[in-house]
Amino acid sequence: MSVHPQPAPEASATRPAWTLPRLREASARGEKLVMLTCYDATFSRVLDEAGVDILLVGDSLGNVIQGEASTLPVTLEQMAYHTRAVAQGKRSAFLVTDLPFGTYEASPEQAFASAATLMRAGAQMVKLEGGGYTAETVRFLTERGIPVCAHLGLTPQRVHAIGGYRVQGRDDAAAKLLLDDATALAQAGAAFLVLELVPSAVARHISAELPQLMTIGIGAGAGTTGQVLVLHDLLGLTGGTGGKRPRFVRDFTRVPGSAADAPGLSIAQSVAAYVAAVKDGSFPDEAIHGY
Repeated sequence: MSVHPQPAPEASATRPAWTLPRLREASARGEKLVMLTCYDATFSRVLDEAGVDILLVGDSLGNVIQGEASTLPVTLEQMAYHTRAVAQGKRSAFLVTDLPFGTYEASPEQAFASAATLMRAGAQMVKLEGGGYTAETVRFLTERGIPVCAHLGLTPQRVHAIGGYRVQGRDDAAAKLLLDDATALAQAGAAFLVLELVPSAVARHISAELPQLMTIGIGAGAGTTGQVLVLHDLLGLTGGTGGKRPRFVRDFTRVPGSAADAPGLSIAQSVAAYVAAVKDGSFPDEAIHGY
């Protein structure tokens, strides 16, 4: 990689706006999709211009913006505020927003009301966590015109129930449950599926078995349709709340092979390097970033 990587080919103010049908077409062509978290208008513009396909207003803002120990304190009003800001900054990227804890679990009707708030703020899709038991909610939303991204594996909103930030799906029974849940969510109409902290082989198998789902990996190896990272992790800012950098993260501000004290890349260059690495398949490297 060069010291000053150039933006991806479509990274310009004139690239066509990403829509769900266009994302499906790109995925069907075998193009890797690039997702990155974003929380404000300035970074939204920078990430869009660097070629990011999908911006995720993640409830990870609880950790990296608010300094919370988990995503649980984040409210719907806060998610709508950040969604509106990100929507103001972007030109072409597709915008997905997390439904925060406690805003969709009670009933499909509750989920619809929460999702409608986020869609009015500028989201083009909502993301929710959980297995096959959420299929009814996914179906309810998609039948009413709200695209859905599902989320399996490590589900941070359930961190206390699963006993911490641990790799999921390691044994045969757990891997089968992940596939069963993914199948139910696909049948319910989910368009995307984030697979977080699952073994590379499991994520690859789910992606192959359910080609109608666009799978987005984070700590799930290279066999998914695309990749997502938390922006602050990509920029080497992991640890702001006392944590350490996860194994699946690469600090894209550093030029591979350079000395530790060598000048780093700018934010725009770092994001463009991430885009290029996902697109060409060099990130993630399963020997380094996989499970």
